[in-house]
Amino acid sequence: MTPHSRSITLNSPEETAELATALGAKLLPGDIVLLEGEIGSGKTHFARSLIQSLMIVPEDVPSPTFTLVQAYDSPSGDIWHCDLYRLSAVEEIEELGLTEAFDTAICLIEWPGKLGPLTPTNALTLHLQTNPNSMEKRQLTLCWSDPKWPQKLECAA
Repeated sequence: MTPHSRSITLNSPEETAELATALGAKLLPGDIVLLEGEIGSGKTHFARSLIQSLMIVPEDVPSPTFTLVQAYDSPSGDIWHCDLYRLSAVEEIEELGLTEAFDTAICLIEWPGKLGPLTPTNALTLHLQTNPNSMEKRQLTLCWSDPKWPQKLECAA
């Protein structure tokens, strides 16, 4: 599969939330979104906005930094929000049941570098980068190789 990428500027947290909502509407169980970026780049804001947009009754969506995984029910299917920052070994990922969730849930994974050899090849990677000239703006680079993503990413045109 040939890798593809697209880069866009998000001018505000509201634009980030709008994109997350639009992408969320296209996701199905088995779709995996890897969220990369430094602390404070907007990974959790993106995930929180996406998750809340899929819930019948929006609820608080805390960062899973300490719980590692937060699971949510939605009409679109189960959503797993994972923060792998604190993991120290790939074996811990399998203990969480994450590899099974790749097939059965919508997975949003912060700090995906910790997946190592378990990184799914069909995932969409979103790399968020802060703008040194603006606290509000983010540069978003989307990368994928699976042919299912271009249709789902029409919302990011």
